[in-house]
Amino acid sequence: MVFGFYRRVACALRISAIIGASLVAGPLASEVKYDVLSFDQLDGWEEDDHASAFETFLNTCQDMKGLDWRAVCAYAQSRPDPRDFFEMLFRPVIMDDGKEALFTGYFEPELDGSRTPTSRFRFPVYKMPPEARANRPWRTRRDILGNGVLEGRGLAIAYVDDPVELFFLQIQGSGRIRLPDGSFVRVGYRGSNGHNYRSIGQELVRQGVYEPHQVSAQVIKNWVRRNPALGEELLYHNPSYVFFREVSQVPADKGPLGAMNRSITTMRTVAIDPSFVRLGSPVWIEKDGKEPLRRLMIAQDTGSAIKGAQRADVFFGTGDAAGRKAGTLRDPGRLIVLMPIQRAYALLPESAL
Repeated sequence: MVFGFYRRVACALRISAIIGASLVAGPLASEVKYDVLSFDQLDGWEEDDHASAFETFLNTCQDMKGLDWRAVCAYAQSRPDPRDFFEMLFRPVIMDDGKEALFTGYFEPELDGSRTPTSRFRFPVYKMPPEARANRPWRTRRDILGNGVLEGRGLAIAYVDDPVELFFLQIQGSGRIRLPDGSFVRVGYRGSNGHNYRSIGQELVRQGVYEPHQVSAQVIKNWVRRNPALGEELLYHNPSYVFFREVSQVPADKGPLGAMNRSITTMRTVAIDPSFVRLGSPVWIEKDGKEPLRRLMIAQDTGSAIKGAQRADVFFGTGDAAGRKAGTLRDPGRLIVLMPIQRAYALLPESAL
């Protein structure tokens, strides 16, 4: 038993020796500070379900490129003890880019809709037109919705009954549309019109309608529905417009496709800024607030509002209950990336070694 353990350690060290640059994506700003931690410095590490995180990790590691990832994934296929796997191959690294940590939540909306327009289902979920890909930025949200530039072009995947829910579907980037016969159309992010996202929640605060702590997705939805004319104008405040593609080949019992084009996992997938964190990396989450979260998650998604080394969006699942939980989350904490041993220590200045 002891021999088997040390043989696994030796194997892990051989793997880490060929892991060069690559759990962090792209060049990072020189002012980013790194600190390598030990696993006993992670609050709650011993209590987590490492096997669940390991299965989520396996779902996307096969798609990562490079000798380093092929080595890691090949070893993972031998089904080592999940906690041993992470502790032998990785070291926890905290990155400080000078910005405060912020955790938010996201979910997969579920809307009611139809393949064809009706008196109830009037609001189209559009595919991306060729000119929006070729010209950046393209038309604004007001142009697209107010001027009907896409009408009659066969670009509608489906039609839904609520423009506010459609707006939030665009913010989330993916969702399911429940058809009258009980079947589903699943849609995923295809692209945008190239305009920067502007927060309508912040605009309500700026107008004095709400205080910052009062704003949530549900509060915004209710306000827009109570004030249809002003609500329509509020939605136009965000010039960004998202187009979708149909991804109904994903089974209904699986999560939506993330940035790695694989189904993501409820409460095990996190969206990160890929300029700091390599997609597919394990990350340890220490979210504070009313409901603290200590959990090993996998960086399998991104988001236009997720910017910074300590910024993360936790995936809460599908439907209204998940949406209510995700919509109220806005908490501090810290995000720690698990990097291969050699790569982790290479980030430190020589004086720290």
